[in-house]
Amino acid sequence: MRRGDTAGAGNTGSTGDPRGAGGPEGTGNLAQGQVRRLLLHGAGGAVTRCRDFTAAALTDWGWLPGATPEDRERAEDVLLMVSEVVTNACLHAGGPQQLVLRHSRGHLRVEVYDASPAAPRSNVPRSPSLPGGHGLMVLDRLAKDWGSAAKDDGSPGKVVWLEVGPPSPPPWSRGDAPGV
Repeated sequence: MRRGDTAGAGNTGSTGDPRGAGGPEGTGNLAQGQVRRLLLHGAGGAVTRCRDFTAAALTDWGWLPGATPEDRERAEDVLLMVSEVVTNACLHAGGPQQLVLRHSRGHLRVEVYDASPAAPRSNVPRSPSLPGGHGLMVLDRLAKDWGSAAKDDGSPGKVVWLEVGPPSPPPWSRGDAPGV
């Protein structure tokens, strides 16, 4: 659940096919954008795999290396949020099953599927100086929006999603790159 969400809401655009276009670690072009899926098995190495997978997609989509320092920070924020959501799935939901990245018109939606039906919930407020327990606070601060919903296909579990707005256009599309 998230700010104002109800169970079952928020997972717009999901095909229900865990493999997605292009296979388990593939890419698919949709009329509205591009979708990339990474199937995961258990929690071992999941955070690193998801960060690397997301960094490669952000590079392909022009978010990295970043046209400005602010754009680079936005991309780093995305990687941090992916780490937080995947870590939460590892710690509280038996591990992530799949990471889905949806990119359309510069907007990014990150979805992490797991087998637990329990919605993420904030722990009792803690001191910022203590480790742990700050993942959802990070999402509140950095994501344009975030939430969770039951899986569309009716299987047990949920999807935790977050949305991020676009960075500045990449240099090759602005016309200010060298040689343009």
